[in-house]
Amino acid sequence: MRTVAAGIALAIALAPAAVFGQAYPTKPVRVIAPFPPGGTSDIIARTLGQKLTEAWGQQIVVDNRSGVGGSLGAAAAARSAPDGYTLLVGNVGPVAINVSTYRSVGYDPVKDFAPITLVVTGPQIVVVHPSVPAKTFKEFIALTKAHKGKLNYGSSGPGSVSHLSAELYKRMAKVDMVHIPYKGSALITNDLVAGHLDVVFSDMAVMLPHVKSGRVRALAVTGPKPTPLVPGVPAVAESVPGFAITSWWGVLAPTGTPEPIITRLNTELIRIVQLADVKERFANLGVETISSTPAEFSAFIKSEIVKYTKLTNELGIKID
Repeated sequence: MRTVAAGIALAIALAPAAVFGQAYPTKPVRVIAPFPPGGTSDIIARTLGQKLTEAWGQQIVVDNRSGVGGSLGAAAAARSAPDGYTLLVGNVGPVAINVSTYRSVGYDPVKDFAPITLVVTGPQIVVVHPSVPAKTFKEFIALTKAHKGKLNYGSSGPGSVSHLSAELYKRMAKVDMVHIPYKGSALITNDLVAGHLDVVFSDMAVMLPHVKSGRVRALAVTGPKPTPLVPGVPAVAESVPGFAITSWWGVLAPTGTPEPIITRLNTELIRIVQLADVKERFANLGVETISSTPAEFSAFIKSEIVKYTKLTNELGIKID
Protein backbone atom coordinates (compact mmCIF):
# COMPACT_ATOMS: atom_id res chain seq x y z
CA MET A 1 0.00 0.00 0.00
CA ARG A 2 2.84 2.36 0.81
CA THR A 3 4.34 1.78 -2.64
CA VAL A 4 1.01 2.55 -4.32
CA ALA A 5 0.51 5.64 -2.19
CA ALA A 6 4.02 6.85 -2.94
CA GLY A 7 3.42 6.35 -6.65
CA ILE A 8 0.19 8.32 -6.54
CA ALA A 9 1.88 11.13 -4.63
CA LEU A 10 4.70 11.27 -7.17
CA ALA A 11 2.24 11.36 -10.07
CA ILE A 12 0.35 14.22 -8.42
CA ALA A 13 3.59 16.12 -7.83
CA LEU A 14 4.72 15.71 -11.43
CA ALA A 15 1.35 16.44 -13.02
CA PRO A 16 1.51 20.27 -12.77
CA ALA A 17 4.93 20.32 -14.47
CA ALA A 18 3.72 18.07 -17.28
CA VAL A 19 0.59 20.15 -17.80
CA PHE A 20 2.72 23.31 -17.67
CA GLY A 21 4.87 22.02 -20.53
CA GLN A 22 1.87 20.98 -22.61
CA ALA A 23 0.17 24.37 -22.18
CA TYR A 24 3.24 26.35 -23.27
CA PRO A 25 3.21 28.75 -25.02
CA THR A 26 0.16 30.82 -24.10
CA LYS A 27 1.52 34.13 -25.44
CA PRO A 28 4.08 35.40 -28.00
CA VAL A 29 7.67 34.17 -27.64
CA ARG A 30 10.64 36.47 -28.19
CA VAL A 31 13.67 35.03 -29.98
CA ILE A 32 16.81 37.16 -29.67
CA ALA A 33 19.14 37.16 -32.68
CA PRO A 34 22.32 38.82 -31.38
CA PHE A 35 23.35 40.24 -34.78
CA PRO A 36 21.81 42.74 -37.24
CA PRO A 37 18.99 41.84 -39.66
CA GLY A 38 20.06 40.03 -42.83
CA GLY A 39 22.81 37.93 -41.25
CA THR A 40 22.84 34.18 -40.68
CA SER A 41 21.60 34.36 -37.08
CA ASP A 42 18.68 36.53 -38.20
CA ILE A 43 17.78 34.19 -41.08
CA ILE A 44 17.90 31.15 -38.80
CA ALA A 45 15.80 32.86 -36.11
CA ARG A 46 13.14 33.90 -38.62
CA THR A 47 13.00 30.50 -40.31
CA LEU A 48 12.60 28.66 -37.01
CA GLY A 49 10.20 31.33 -35.74
CA GLN A 50 7.91 30.96 -38.74
CA LYS A 51 7.70 27.20 -38.25
CA LEU A 52 7.07 27.53 -34.51
CA THR A 53 4.30 30.04 -35.20
CA GLU A 54 2.69 27.62 -37.66
CA ALA A 55 2.91 24.76 -35.14
CA TRP A 56 1.77 26.63 -32.04
CA GLY A 57 -0.49 29.40 -33.31
CA GLN A 58 1.50 31.86 -31.20
CA GLN A 59 3.56 34.68 -32.67
CA ILE A 60 7.35 34.31 -32.52
CA VAL A 61 8.94 37.77 -32.43
CA VAL A 62 12.55 38.05 -33.60
CA ASP A 63 14.44 40.69 -31.62
CA ASN A 64 17.74 41.77 -33.22
CA ARG A 65 20.07 42.87 -30.41
CA SER A 66 23.45 43.44 -32.05
CA GLY A 67 26.68 44.70 -30.55
CA VAL A 68 29.92 43.55 -28.90
CA GLY A 69 30.23 40.53 -31.18
CA GLY A 70 26.81 39.23 -30.23
CA SER A 71 27.37 39.63 -26.50
CA LEU A 72 24.77 42.35 -26.01
CA GLY A 73 22.00 40.12 -27.29
CA ALA A 74 23.27 37.11 -25.36
CA ALA A 75 23.45 39.17 -22.15
CA ALA A 76 19.88 40.39 -22.69
CA ALA A 77 18.72 36.79 -23.08
CA ALA A 78 20.62 35.67 -19.99
CA ARG A 79 18.96 38.39 -17.88
CA SER A 80 15.44 37.54 -19.10
CA ALA A 81 12.87 35.71 -17.02
CA PRO A 82 13.41 31.93 -17.23
CA ASP A 83 9.86 31.21 -18.33
CA GLY A 84 10.34 30.04 -21.92
CA TYR A 85 9.18 33.33 -23.44
CA THR A 86 12.67 34.58 -24.29
CA LEU A 87 15.03 32.39 -26.32
CA LEU A 88 18.43 33.00 -27.91
CA VAL A 89 19.70 31.88 -31.29
CA GLY A 90 23.31 31.76 -30.19
CA ASN A 91 26.30 30.91 -32.32
CA VAL A 92 29.95 30.09 -31.81
CA GLY A 93 30.80 33.77 -31.22
CA PRO A 94 28.76 34.88 -28.20
CA VAL A 95 28.40 31.35 -26.81
CA ALA A 96 31.97 30.03 -27.14
CA ILE A 97 34.47 32.66 -28.32
CA ASN A 98 33.64 35.98 -26.66
CA VAL A 99 34.21 34.78 -23.11
CA SER A 100 37.93 34.42 -23.90
CA THR A 101 38.37 37.54 -26.03
CA TYR A 102 36.40 40.24 -24.19
CA ARG A 103 37.30 41.49 -20.73
CA SER A 104 33.64 41.16 -19.72
CA VAL A 105 30.59 39.98 -21.68
CA GLY A 106 28.03 40.31 -18.88
CA TYR A 107 27.09 36.63 -18.71
CA ASP A 108 28.55 33.17 -18.23
CA PRO A 109 27.79 31.04 -21.32
CA VAL A 110 27.78 27.85 -19.23
CA LYS A 111 26.06 28.97 -16.02
CA ASP A 112 23.53 31.45 -17.44
CA PHE A 113 21.98 29.38 -20.22
CA ALA A 114 19.98 26.19 -20.56
CA PRO A 115 20.99 24.72 -23.95
CA ILE A 116 18.06 23.35 -25.97
CA THR A 117 19.52 22.02 -29.23
CA LEU A 118 22.05 22.68 -31.96
CA VAL A 119 20.23 23.54 -35.19
CA VAL A 120 22.69 24.47 -37.93
CA THR A 121 26.37 24.07 -38.76
CA GLY A 122 28.62 24.92 -41.66
CA PRO A 123 32.05 26.20 -42.67
CA GLN A 124 32.77 29.75 -43.62
CA ILE A 125 33.55 30.65 -47.21
CA VAL A 126 36.54 32.69 -48.38
CA VAL A 127 35.39 35.21 -50.99
CA VAL A 128 37.17 37.98 -52.87
CA HIS A 129 36.09 40.88 -55.03
CA PRO A 130 36.43 40.03 -58.74
CA SER A 131 39.14 42.69 -59.09
CA VAL A 132 41.46 40.62 -56.88
CA PRO A 133 43.83 38.80 -59.30
CA ALA A 134 43.44 35.34 -57.77
CA LYS A 135 41.22 32.71 -59.39
CA THR A 136 42.11 29.93 -56.91
CA PHE A 137 42.99 29.81 -53.23
CA LYS A 138 46.57 28.79 -54.05
CA GLU A 139 46.85 31.91 -56.20
CA PHE A 140 45.42 33.94 -53.31
CA ILE A 141 48.09 32.59 -50.95
CA ALA A 142 50.79 33.59 -53.45
CA LEU A 143 49.20 37.03 -53.78
CA THR A 144 49.08 37.67 -50.03
CA LYS A 145 52.69 36.49 -49.69
CA ALA A 146 53.85 38.74 -52.51
CA HIS A 147 51.96 41.77 -51.19
CA LYS A 148 52.22 41.52 -47.40
CA GLY A 149 50.07 44.12 -45.67
CA LYS A 150 48.62 45.43 -48.94
CA LEU A 151 45.33 43.48 -49.05
CA ASN A 152 42.52 44.15 -46.59
CA TYR A 153 39.86 41.88 -45.13
CA GLY A 154 36.56 42.60 -43.41
CA SER A 155 35.17 40.88 -40.34
CA SER A 156 32.06 41.08 -38.17
CA GLY A 157 34.21 42.68 -35.49
CA PRO A 158 37.21 41.90 -33.28
CA GLY A 159 36.98 38.40 -31.85
CA SER A 160 34.27 37.28 -34.28
CA VAL A 161 34.64 33.93 -36.01
CA SER A 162 35.33 35.73 -39.30
CA HIS A 163 38.16 37.64 -37.56
CA LEU A 164 39.57 34.46 -36.03
CA SER A 165 39.46 32.66 -39.37
CA ALA A 166 41.41 35.40 -41.15
CA GLU A 167 43.94 35.74 -38.33
CA LEU A 168 44.45 31.98 -38.20
CA TYR A 169 45.07 31.99 -41.96
CA LYS A 170 47.56 34.85 -41.58
CA ARG A 171 49.49 32.96 -38.89
CA MET A 172 49.48 29.56 -40.57
CA ALA A 173 50.29 30.87 -44.08
CA LYS A 174 52.78 33.44 -42.71
CA VAL A 175 51.16 36.38 -44.50
CA ASP A 176 49.78 39.77 -43.48
CA MET A 177 46.53 41.59 -44.31
CA VAL A 178 44.87 44.72 -42.94
CA HIS A 179 41.84 44.08 -40.70
CA ILE A 180 38.73 46.25 -41.20
CA PRO A 181 36.07 45.45 -38.55
CA TYR A 182 32.35 45.94 -39.15
CA LYS A 183 29.20 45.69 -37.03
CA GLY A 184 27.43 43.11 -39.15
CA SER A 185 27.69 40.85 -42.17
CA ALA A 186 25.30 42.95 -44.28
CA LEU A 187 27.67 45.93 -44.14
CA ILE A 188 30.64 43.71 -44.98
CA THR A 189 28.80 42.25 -47.96
CA ASN A 190 27.94 45.70 -49.31
CA ASP A 191 31.55 46.87 -49.14
CA LEU A 192 32.94 43.66 -50.64
CA VAL A 193 30.51 43.81 -53.56
CA ALA A 194 31.39 47.51 -54.02
CA GLY A 195 35.10 46.69 -54.14
CA HIS A 196 36.06 48.43 -50.90
CA LEU A 197 37.24 45.11 -49.44
CA ASP A 198 39.56 42.55 -50.99
CA VAL A 199 38.62 39.41 -49.08
CA VAL A 200 36.21 38.17 -46.42
CA PHE A 201 36.06 34.94 -44.43
CA SER A 202 32.28 34.90 -44.21
CA ASP A 203 29.24 32.88 -43.19
CA MET A 204 28.07 31.24 -46.39
CA ALA A 205 24.44 32.23 -45.91
CA VAL A 206 25.09 35.88 -46.66
CA MET A 207 27.66 35.39 -49.44
CA LEU A 208 26.32 32.52 -51.56
CA PRO A 209 23.75 34.65 -53.45
CA HIS A 210 26.56 37.01 -54.48
CA VAL A 211 28.82 34.10 -55.42
CA LYS A 212 26.07 32.71 -57.66
CA SER A 213 25.50 36.13 -59.26
CA GLY A 214 29.22 36.59 -59.93
CA ARG A 215 29.54 39.73 -57.83
CA VAL A 216 32.13 38.00 -55.62
CA ARG A 217 34.41 35.01 -56.23
CA ALA A 218 34.55 31.97 -53.92
CA LEU A 219 38.02 30.56 -53.34
CA ALA A 220 37.70 28.08 -50.47
CA VAL A 221 35.73 26.89 -47.46
CA THR A 222 37.13 26.82 -43.93
CA GLY A 223 35.96 23.38 -42.83
CA PRO A 224 38.44 20.48 -42.63
CA LYS A 225 37.27 19.24 -46.04
CA PRO A 226 35.17 20.44 -49.01
CA THR A 227 31.40 20.49 -48.61
CA PRO A 228 28.79 19.34 -51.14
CA LEU A 229 26.88 22.51 -50.28
CA VAL A 230 29.30 24.40 -52.57
CA PRO A 231 30.54 21.89 -55.18
CA GLY A 232 33.95 22.52 -56.66
CA VAL A 233 35.15 24.85 -53.91
CA PRO A 234 38.19 23.39 -52.09
CA ALA A 235 38.96 23.53 -48.38
CA VAL A 236 41.59 25.97 -47.10
CA ALA A 237 43.19 22.91 -45.47
CA GLU A 238 44.15 21.56 -48.89
CA SER A 239 46.62 24.43 -49.21
CA VAL A 240 47.15 25.21 -45.51
CA PRO A 241 47.28 21.80 -43.77
CA GLY A 242 45.55 21.73 -40.39
CA PHE A 243 43.39 24.80 -40.98
CA ALA A 244 39.78 24.32 -39.85
CA ILE A 245 37.08 26.68 -38.58
CA THR A 246 33.41 25.68 -38.51
CA SER A 247 30.48 27.84 -37.44
CA TRP A 248 27.38 26.59 -35.63
CA TRP A 249 24.11 27.91 -34.26
CA GLY A 250 21.81 26.62 -31.55
CA VAL A 251 18.84 27.67 -29.44
CA LEU A 252 19.22 28.40 -25.73
CA ALA A 253 17.02 29.66 -22.89
CA PRO A 254 17.91 31.41 -19.62
CA THR A 255 19.01 29.05 -16.85
CA GLY A 256 16.07 28.07 -14.66
CA THR A 257 13.63 27.64 -17.54
CA PRO A 258 11.32 24.77 -16.51
CA GLU A 259 12.40 21.35 -17.77
CA PRO A 260 9.05 20.58 -19.45
CA ILE A 261 9.43 23.71 -21.57
CA ILE A 262 13.02 22.82 -22.51
CA THR A 263 11.84 19.35 -23.49
CA ARG A 264 8.96 20.68 -25.57
CA LEU A 265 11.21 23.17 -27.36
CA ASN A 266 13.83 20.48 -28.02
CA THR A 267 11.22 18.14 -29.49
CA GLU A 268 9.64 20.83 -31.66
CA LEU A 269 12.92 22.28 -32.95
CA ILE A 270 14.26 18.83 -33.85
CA ARG A 271 11.05 18.19 -35.79
CA ILE A 272 11.42 21.51 -37.60
CA VAL A 273 15.05 21.07 -38.69
CA GLN A 274 14.15 17.68 -40.14
CA LEU A 275 11.48 19.17 -42.42
CA ALA A 276 12.40 18.89 -46.10
CA ASP A 277 11.71 22.56 -46.88
CA VAL A 278 13.80 23.73 -43.91
CA LYS A 279 16.70 21.47 -44.90
CA GLU A 280 16.49 22.79 -48.46
CA ARG A 281 16.32 26.43 -47.35
CA PHE A 282 19.38 26.10 -45.16
CA ALA A 283 21.27 24.06 -47.79
CA ASN A 284 20.70 26.92 -50.24
CA LEU A 285 22.35 29.15 -47.63
CA GLY A 286 25.37 26.86 -47.42
CA VAL A 287 24.65 25.36 -44.00
CA GLU A 288 23.18 22.06 -42.91
CA THR A 289 20.73 21.22 -40.16
CA ILE A 290 21.71 19.19 -37.11
CA SER A 291 20.17 18.48 -33.73
CA SER A 292 21.13 17.35 -30.25
CA THR A 293 19.80 16.70 -26.79
CA PRO A 294 20.18 19.53 -24.26
CA ALA A 295 22.91 17.52 -22.51
CA GLU A 296 24.82 16.96 -25.75
CA PHE A 297 24.59 20.66 -26.63
CA SER A 298 25.82 21.59 -23.14
CA ALA A 299 28.86 19.30 -23.43
CA PHE A 300 29.55 20.65 -26.93
CA ILE A 301 29.52 24.27 -25.71
CA LYS A 302 32.01 23.46 -22.97
CA SER A 303 34.36 21.77 -25.43
CA GLU A 304 34.10 24.71 -27.86
CA ILE A 305 34.95 27.19 -25.10
CA VAL A 306 38.09 25.20 -24.29
CA LYS A 307 39.06 25.03 -27.99
CA TYR A 308 38.57 28.73 -28.71
CA THR A 309 40.17 29.90 -25.47
CA LYS A 310 43.31 28.07 -26.57
CA LEU A 311 43.10 29.51 -30.10
CA THR A 312 42.45 33.13 -29.07
CA ASN A 313 45.32 32.94 -26.57
CA GLU A 314 47.63 31.65 -29.29
CA LEU A 315 46.52 34.40 -31.69
CA GLY A 316 46.74 37.05 -28.97
CA ILE A 317 43.21 38.34 -29.58
CA LYS A 318 42.01 40.29 -26.54
CA ILE A 319 39.43 43.09 -26.53
CA ASP A 320 38.87 45.64 -23.75
